Amino acid sequence: MAAINRCGWCGDDALYVAYHDQEWGYPQYDARILFEFLILEGVQAGLSWITVLRKRENYREAFDAFDPEKIARYGKRKINQLLKNEGIVRNRLKIESAVNNAQRFLAIEETGSFSDYLWSFVDGKPIQNRFSSLSEVPAKTPISDTMSKTLKKDGFNFVGSTICYAHMQATGMVNDHILGCHRYKTCKAASR
Repeated sequence: MAAINRCGWCGDDALYVAYHDQEWGYPQYDARILFEFLILEGVQAGLSWITVLRKRENYREAFDAFDPEKIARYGKRKINQLLKNEGIVRNRLKIESAVNNAQRFLAIEETGSFSDYLWSFVDGKPIQNRFSSLSEVPAKTPISDTMSKTLKKDGFNFVGSTICYAHMQATGMVNDHILGCHRYKTCKAASR
C-alpha cells in the first residue's frame, strides 16, 4: 500500500492526522464553527495546537458547544467554575477572552454575518497558496495583519496576526497544504 503524502506538521499522531485529513484547510463557512476556531486559536497562544486539539472535546462540553449566546452571558461564577476544570487550559485571561469574543460575535451577527465578516478579508474566496515545503509557509501575512487590526478595533482579543493566520489556515481561508499533500486538491476544489 502506497504511503499517503501529508503536510509534515501533523506527524503520525492519530488525532493530528485525522484533524489534518478531515478538517484543516477545508473551507468552512459556518459562523458557529468559525467562532469555535477563533476561541480555540486564542487558547493556543503560547501552546502547541495538538495540546488544544486534545482538549477540544472538553472545551465543547465546558463551553456549551461553543454557543456564543450562552458564552456571552458567562459571569464570575461560571468563569470561576471553568478555572477549576482540569480538562481545559485554566487561564483566566483566555476564558474571559472567550466571553468577550462571544459578545463581539453577537454584535456582528446583529448587523450581518460573522462568516461574511471573516471571509471578507479574502474577498470571500480561499487564497490558493502553492508551497512545496513547510519552510515556505508563513506564520502571518499582510492579510492576517489587517484581520488582526480589524478584530481588535471591533473589540475582540487574543487575535494577534499569527493567531489570525492560524485561523485562516484551519478554516480554509488560505490553502496552505503543501503541493504534494493529498489534501491540497480536495481543499482547492472545495472553494466556493
